[in-house]
Amino acid sequence: MSVQTWTYILVGVTFALYIGIAIWSRAGSTKDFYVAGGGVSPLANGMATAADWMSAASFISMAGIISFAGYDGSVYLMGWTGGYVLLALLLAPYLRKFGKFTVPDFIGDRYYSKTARIVAVICALIVSFTYVAGQMRGVGVVFSRFLQVDINTGVIIGMIIVLFYAVLGGMKGITYTQVAQYCVLIFAFMVPAIFISIQMTGNPIPQLGMGSTLNDGSGTFLLDKLDGLSTELGFNEYTDGSKSITDVFAITLALMVGTAGLPHVIVRFFTVKKVKDARKSAGLALLLIAILYTTAPAVSVFAKTNLINTVSNEEYSNMPVWFKNWEETGLLSFDDKNEDGKIQYVADKNKNELTIDNDIMVLANPEIADLPAWVIALVAAGGLAAALSTAAGLLLVISASVSHDLVKKVFKPNISDKAELWVARGAATVAVVIAGYFGINPPGFVAAVVALAFGLAAASFFPAIVLGIFYKKMNKEGAISGMVVGIILMLFYMTKFKFGWFGGGTATDWWFGISPEGFGSIAMIANFIVAIIVLQFTPEPPEDVQEIVENIRIPSGAGEATGH
Repeated sequence: MSVQTWTYILVGVTFALYIGIAIWSRAGSTKDFYVAGGGVSPLANGMATAADWMSAASFISMAGIISFAGYDGSVYLMGWTGGYVLLALLLAPYLRKFGKFTVPDFIGDRYYSKTARIVAVICALIVSFTYVAGQMRGVGVVFSRFLQVDINTGVIIGMIIVLFYAVLGGMKGITYTQVAQYCVLIFAFMVPAIFISIQMTGNPIPQLGMGSTLNDGSGTFLLDKLDGLSTELGFNEYTDGSKSITDVFAITLALMVGTAGLPHVIVRFFTVKKVKDARKSAGLALLLIAILYTTAPAVSVFAKTNLINTVSNEEYSNMPVWFKNWEETGLLSFDDKNEDGKIQYVADKNKNELTIDNDIMVLANPEIADLPAWVIALVAAGGLAAALSTAAGLLLVISASVSHDLVKKVFKPNISDKAELWVARGAATVAVVIAGYFGINPPGFVAAVVALAFGLAAASFFPAIVLGIFYKKMNKEGAISGMVVGIILMLFYMTKFKFGWFGGGTATDWWFGISPEGFGSIAMIANFIVAIIVLQFTPEPPEDVQEIVENIRIPSGAGEATGH
């Protein structure tokens, strides 16, 4: 069977599975809709959290960025993995003990202020819409290549599927759908990686294959081979970095603390019964995430080596079918500048004739390696699972922020449970339409867009959450001022250097030599400083709020252990 036939079969089966789960687990109350009734097991929540976490950026784009950035791309691995550890150890258990549905709910109650809640809602919407833009672009990329439909049509199909199970099932439907999506995406990522590792090095474990010798009898290590190919073409050695230490540190920190402030990941810890279950599910999710994250560097090395060997200095007329198929999507293009009919893939921009979108590398990898059609189709199904699982989680955050945190807690406190559920579903529908617009008019590479969302979360939420848990004297005035300054500073920097607003600028104009992806670290520090300065000139929080903060840090059963 052809790749397209296999893709229709595998994507059709997985979509039917997701819709079936949504119908089976549809939400009947706001508690079901927001936190899946609070009764999800640690294993199911761990798998759902892993799927929610491993978005199109992790599945499609991260290995693609590492393929082209080499050592510099490791900031994404370090930042996203470290950030998850930070979230699991520092925040998740305490937020679960506080027992609210959403991050704005925590901030609104902890800082005893409707204004704080509204600012948090605005921040959650900005972060979530920036993040979801990357997911919808990922959906469009997969559909345009493997189902051979227009990118816009692909985005619309994805919107309809997400809308169905997010609006019908809410968090309950999303949780069990994400369990299935984790299984699909991890299988789809690992199978081709194992195939190619055996093909290139004879080692079935990709993580070890990356550091092994090639099985061509030469005794050359795979990484040495790739370093040699890269330098021959004028690029830096693959295993050398070009970013400054300052920027590497800033990006890693922004991704780490941004993770710990991501509303769609944090809300997952409200779906379990006990604080102990929140810790368990966080640990399980970390193990499940590590499977993909430790394999991504190997996939990057395999893909880049095979790509250079396949296209560099080869006749364009002899290019395999996959090359022509990706050309049709517009994500890969050849411009024969010297008109010799050969592809010159070199570092010199004036001579380079090949333009490759980072986001195609993982998807094209099994095609470049000439793997069976069913493996190629499996990767397409995995890419869609990764993008749709995260998009659904984000849409739920958006709908809960509007229905629960704005409508119920600010504008209409007496709204009935049923009416609030309808508002939540209406908000999710509007959010899907806006997300679809971003997918059709994407602002950049999936991982680049997602990295900016982490910067926004770092700049706005992280200080307010950390101070809210660990500093009982932090008051509403300090928290609100910090969030406003942090998010505005990050938005200004992002739009100036990424989109050319406010006069634009180049890398030489970056403040402190820090890229927009890493500036969330600086905006976060500004948030902390402003919050603490404002605190000095404003009243302390009420005693009852300080007592709540004391209590959420006391482990369950501590009173029995100490005899108090």
